[in-house]
Amino acid sequence: LVHEAVHDGLVERLAGAVEVLQVGQASDLASDVPPVIEREAQERVQRYVAEAERSGRIAARAAHVPEHGWFASPSVAVDLPPDSAVLAEEIFGPLLAIERVGSMEAACDRVDASPYGLTGGLFARNPDTVDYVVGRSPVGNLYVNREITGAMVGRQPFGGNRLSGTGTKAGGPGYLMQFVEPRVVTENTIRHGLVV
Repeated sequence: LVHEAVHDGLVERLAGAVEVLQVGQASDLASDVPPVIEREAQERVQRYVAEAERSGRIAARAAHVPEHGWFASPSVAVDLPPDSAVLAEEIFGPLLAIERVGSMEAACDRVDASPYGLTGGLFARNPDTVDYVVGRSPVGNLYVNREITGAMVGRQPFGGNRLSGTGTKAGGPGYLMQFVEPRVVTENTIRHGLVV
């Protein structure tokens, strides 16, 4: 979600950045974008890209993607209708869908209408804007003025809300409890009666 005042300029800058991304094996240090995890994931991303091309526009994609392997071309989708699956669903692949909004309220309303709530990112200079979004955002992890990946286990628990959540956040103090069956045993240690 990008405010209309900065939308076109941001799309142009993102297009330039995406077009030069190096797609390749994770073991190659020159790679910016590794393959997705399996063929089904690759096909899923390709279906979303095709949908974005059909109902909107692909503003940019990586210039070169290896033919062999489970690679998905990093792409930027714009001009999508509000009900587009590309905007509404969790893709888990290198497709960035950008939606133009007219206000911070409209952006928060759009996020709040989603059944998902894994991660959100906000770039803003105004502290009042940050406070507003923090108060309105239903996501499990909200990153402000930084990348939206890299939660540190033991310091910053990670997990989503709504359909993106599975319970206690990973890395948090209660995380391991979801894998066990806690039990409480109490014993009265005060002796009663005769010693035998």
